[in-house]
Amino acid sequence: MTDFQIRMQIDADDMQNIFGENDAYIRKIEDDLKVVITDRNGAVTISGGQSAVQKAARLVDELVEFSKRGNTIQEQNVTYALELSKEGEDEALLEIDSECICHTIAGKPIKPKTLGQKKYIEAIKDKMIVFGLGPAGTGKTYLAMAMAITAFKNHEVERIILTRPAIEAGEKLGFLPGDLQSKVDPYLRPLYDALYQIMGAENFQKNMEKGLIEVAPLAYMRGRTLDNAYIILDEAQNTTPAQMKMFLTRIGFGSKVIVTGDASQKDLAVGTQSGLDVAERVLGRINDIAFIRMTSRDVVRHPLVQKIVKAYEDYESRLNESSEKKIPHKNRTYSRKTSMPFRK
Repeated sequence: MTDFQIRMQIDADDMQNIFGENDAYIRKIEDDLKVVITDRNGAVTISGGQSAVQKAARLVDELVEFSKRGNTIQEQNVTYALELSKEGEDEALLEIDSECICHTIAGKPIKPKTLGQKKYIEAIKDKMIVFGLGPAGTGKTYLAMAMAITAFKNHEVERIILTRPAIEAGEKLGFLPGDLQSKVDPYLRPLYDALYQIMGAENFQKNMEKGLIEVAPLAYMRGRTLDNAYIILDEAQNTTPAQMKMFLTRIGFGSKVIVTGDASQKDLAVGTQSGLDVAERVLGRINDIAFIRMTSRDVVRHPLVQKIVKAYEDYESRLNESSEKKIPHKNRTYSRKTSMPFRK
């Protein structure tokens, strides 16, 4: 049904940004909202059912404003704006974009891109300890690094400490040449990469030599008290409960702690409990500690990554439902020696 139309005047630069390469973004809006969008000399006409056209017009208006703020529109922005518009949150994309954490060495602004990321940033500002939980691609570590570097540059903290559990740094890497730092560097590489991008290699190296930035395996934290520092524990799902307790009790005055992890990607030995899972149960009610959980909706990598994460979430949800339905027979028990059932 195409009996309703809205015409909009859009500047050429903004139109090119909104339409995307080969009009890919506009085609996505058309397919999703079942409207027809045409461009004639800077005048954009949206045709279709009244409700769909009005929704599409609000979305295009939002993307125009997003473009005018200097943003390069990407597929993730369009996909997320469509999701939000379906839930009646038409201005949410602009609300998310209202805050810039810092800029990369190349001058690119670092901002939250989803409501989950915005909530994560707000929690980091407000709480002393924040647990950022969620799947790969949600920006947990990268945003934490941006917040740490911003605090360091503003002299809110004296140093930055970045750590990860190097769970395979023993016998599996023991044959590699070099000292322990050389052996665990592959596990810390993602932290280095983020530091280089945000701070620049030269700046990072200078502060590293002064001891103002430290990148180390979790084992190095034992026995220390960390005052006036911004401390990030990455890949926390690979800690044991004892390691997590050890790490959290290192915190001193004037420090801020961010713990990131994805409970679905544990590399611990079978049967080993994750310190991240235990921490959520033990610390969930302490006021100055926040647990922010992000989902596949907050993935900001390639759209295919979002689909992969969502597919795994659905699969794991079905597995959990299936296991809950399996109730053992009340009249059966099993012998420890033979594992064979016998009647009571």
